[in-house]
Amino acid sequence: MKKNLLYIVILSVTFSVAQSKEERAELFYSDFKFEEAINLYEDLASEKRRPSLQIIQRLADSYFNINEYQSAKDWYSKLYAIQGKEIEEGNLIKLVQCLKASMEISKADELLKEYYKDPMKLKMILAQKAHLDSISTENPMYKLTNLEFNSGKSDFAPALYKTGLVFASTRDTLKSNKLYPWNNQPYLDLYFTNPKVTDYVPEKFLENMESSFHDATIAFSHNSRTVYFTRNYIKKNKLNANADGLSNMEILKGTILDNKLINVSSLSFNSKDYSCGHPTLSRDGMSLYFTSDMPGGYGESDIYVVALTNTGDAAGSPENLGPVINTRGREMFPFVGNDILYFSSDGHYGLGGLDVFASAILPKFEFSLPLNRGEPINSNMDDFSYIREMASNDGYIASNRFGGKGDDDIYYFEGIKPTDCLEYAGYVLDEKTKEPIIEAIVELFDSEDGLVLATKTDIYGFYNFILPCDKTNKLVFSKRKYSKKSIVVTTTDIINEPSLNNKVYLTPFESLVVKDGDDIKINVEPIYFDYDKSDITARAEIELEKVLFAMREFPEIKIKIESHTDSRGKDGYNLNLSDARAKSTRSYLIANGIADTRIESANGYGESQLKNECSNGVKCTEQKHLVNRRSDFIIVPK
Repeated sequence: MKKNLLYIVILSVTFSVAQSKEERAELFYSDFKFEEAINLYEDLASEKRRPSLQIIQRLADSYFNINEYQSAKDWYSKLYAIQGKEIEEGNLIKLVQCLKASMEISKADELLKEYYKDPMKLKMILAQKAHLDSISTENPMYKLTNLEFNSGKSDFAPALYKTGLVFASTRDTLKSNKLYPWNNQPYLDLYFTNPKVTDYVPEKFLENMESSFHDATIAFSHNSRTVYFTRNYIKKNKLNANADGLSNMEILKGTILDNKLINVSSLSFNSKDYSCGHPTLSRDGMSLYFTSDMPGGYGESDIYVVALTNTGDAAGSPENLGPVINTRGREMFPFVGNDILYFSSDGHYGLGGLDVFASAILPKFEFSLPLNRGEPINSNMDDFSYIREMASNDGYIASNRFGGKGDDDIYYFEGIKPTDCLEYAGYVLDEKTKEPIIEAIVELFDSEDGLVLATKTDIYGFYNFILPCDKTNKLVFSKRKYSKKSIVVTTTDIINEPSLNNKVYLTPFESLVVKDGDDIKINVEPIYFDYDKSDITARAEIELEKVLFAMREFPEIKIKIESHTDSRGKDGYNLNLSDARAKSTRSYLIANGIADTRIESANGYGESQLKNECSNGVKCTEQKHLVNRRSDFIIVPK
């Protein structure tokens, strides 16, 4: 089944005898009759020594649109041989997917590295590749089962509904006399089944829902009363075409009552000029994610989100999820589980065709780096319409992978007794600037084996691990001139939902110190003492907390404490007072957990090292005297 489901042809075409073969091929192509178009384009290509770029492009796209990736690869390769690095990014993405579908992984990777010169884009791809490489194929986390109710046609887009499953299918033989020109299969209808009951025969969903064209990709509110689904764009109960004679898809909202669909309405952002489909709801039911090819997107189809009112209608205009999620390729079939967005894409680094990716939903609808779910969830063919049961973390996915019963089949995936239980990923950030820390070291330890694995963060400060089951895992984060942090992550013996947005902040050394001549000092305001006393005051404690913080963040540094007074008072008295204050400060730090070996000395210098002209007998303001009345925490060079 063509996965886009974005439009259908309404206007029929009559061929005249005078039309050339290329004109007839173009008409077939524009009517999405790709198999007929291929026959004519292949003839044209064989008749010409050097077929035109237009014919090569049409053949490549036609084969790609009917999922014949091997043939599509041959024609995209011809296009690349002619155009080289000037090839359009969309064509390059399709060539890479076709190569992967043909298991030519190394060649696909080489093309990506040759094509992308943008270091940010390339590092994003390499980070996704590194993650995919880290997923074990020898010890898979899931077992996939092809479900009994699959037909010889296309079955996909499962959605959990009460005790069973609603899905889209072209199995209706009564519609066989009216075929979808894209793939010569009947139009889609929605069916209900209970996949856990043996011999349960799927039945049409709801008594009055069926239409003459596509009904597919459905989502339910938490109470299962409000429903969102995809149907061809309709006006006054008739298919509505745009200027090109196409009926796009729209998302409809309705209410289920007594096994019937009532109060059906079109969401406000639908348009006959573009398609919207594949709806899914956020965890709180207040946001609707969907797929669209509306103008202003990044690729062939993008994922959008729109806020909903309390009545379930669109509260405003849809928002594109942005370039972290959307690419020049196809992004579609979103599904939200807790705070994770799952979706299918052929534009991110994958195994071939459409692959399922996961991305953490961050505040303000920002997203973490999409990570490939790996095998066996993904294959070298199209894998899409992923959903999961939040209680068990098992779920369903559709795929046209080899060995299925029909064009697309629905599979049930369940966790097998795993050795790895948690996909754990996140970002290492600068505590002061909140910017990513590139090439921070991330080490994974366990209590039995010590250091298990080490990696470095990428340009986004991103890292990821697959954590073993039933372990107490310690992750240690570090980088030169930054503080070191460690966290403990305990896993159970079951597969957990990915944890993809864990943030660790490291403190830059330079943010805690100041250079004073040849000395590097911990940066604090003056330490205040009461007149003629050396006791630590509440005001002094505020500044000493900065010293404690710096020494805790950087446990390798040692200091020496030097206390000073202003020039007022007798020299000897000031010397003794400053020395008492230095030693009082030292005692305070030790009492708060700093090892005495980390304080090399604590001495007072009285008024012998004034910072300005305010020596004995010189009239100065209180502010100028204050500059001299100080304690310094000097870092001892290693």
